[in-house]
Amino acid sequence: MARIKGVDIPKEKRIVISLTYIFGVGKGLAQRILKAAKVDENKKVKDLTSDELLAIRNEIENHTIEGELRSENNMNIKTKMEINSYQGTRHKKGLPVRGQRTNRNAKTRKGRGKTIANKKK
Repeated sequence: MARIKGVDIPKEKRIVISLTYIFGVGKGLAQRILKAAKVDENKKVKDLTSDELLAIRNEIENHTIEGELRSENNMNIKTKMEINSYQGTRHKKGLPVRGQRTNRNAKTRKGRGKTIANKKK
């Protein structure tokens, strides 16, 4: 496996798909990176030369990905929580942030149903 930005990318897949294993790199950004590095996106990772891998690594350095991006996202959420914006209060309460309904969905954010003692139907 090749390592880029501390992430092992699979050998058997095309390089454009393998780059998406890195947090913050989608298919579009992967294509732009490969175009700038002058690498064919249909090549498999195992077929890349060391020069091509180095060119890809150098091009990825220009983008905010992996740990930097995660910490930036967390700082943005903390800032919203500190200024008590609507989204920040939803984050604090563990509810959906982007306007979804909560009376019948939102199990991912709200968790399992909590049973209330002595509640009659």
